[in-house]
Amino acid sequence: MTAQVWILLGASSAMARALARRLSAQGATLLLCGRDMEDLAATAADCRARGAAGAHAMRFDARDAETFAPIVATAADLPGTLNCAVFVGSMPDQSALDADPALIAGVIADSHTGPATFLTLLAPQLEARGAGTVVGVASVAGDRGRIGNYVYGSAKAGFATYLSGLRNRLTRAGGHVVTVKPGFVDTAMTWGTDGMFLVASPDAVARDILRAVATRRNVIYTPFFWRYIMLVIRLIPEAVFKKMSI
Repeated sequence: MTAQVWILLGASSAMARALARRLSAQGATLLLCGRDMEDLAATAADCRARGAAGAHAMRFDARDAETFAPIVATAADLPGTLNCAVFVGSMPDQSALDADPALIAGVIADSHTGPATFLTLLAPQLEARGAGTVVGVASVAGDRGRIGNYVYGSAKAGFATYLSGLRNRLTRAGGHVVTVKPGFVDTAMTWGTDGMFLVASPDAVARDILRAVATRRNVIYTPFFWRYIMLVIRLIPEAVFKKMSI
């Protein structure tokens, strides 16, 4: 079996940890990338104990492009099929963004432009190897702008469109891109958020991601029923939707 190398951006997130545990059990080599180096080092040690062929903590900050190149260069030296999963994003309270629009740039950088810039730097390696998968975590929030999180939703919508184009590009070279749209997931980002229901566990999301990778799905909702929930929400006429608080 070909060696698997996975770059995990935002590796301190609950969903990324769950995926890292499953990939470790499969013997993958992991580049665990994020801002909290102490936390990443602990996760790397845990991954090695669970069977990872290698696990390395590397600094990644979506708002600091200088942190991108060292990760891309390290990946270039690792043999095997190269893959990348992006869990990066930030979702401040919408009222805080309304009060201080200067905060919007950070949300866009975390959830869209930073990951898109990194993946564009990485794409030539995937094309050269003729294989590999990019997993991009978007959000159901990107399917329609809502009063409670429309800045975050707009960033994730933009990232989903980027992933669609990247899928078109990498497919021609043997690679693949999976767009993941989670509903409510039990993570630090959603802790304390009002109105959450049908909350999924990070491990259930990780399981769905690996199934999608194995079957080369293009877009998945996780859990699956969010596809139908969002279909209904998208079908609500704008004249009605703009008066709703969902």
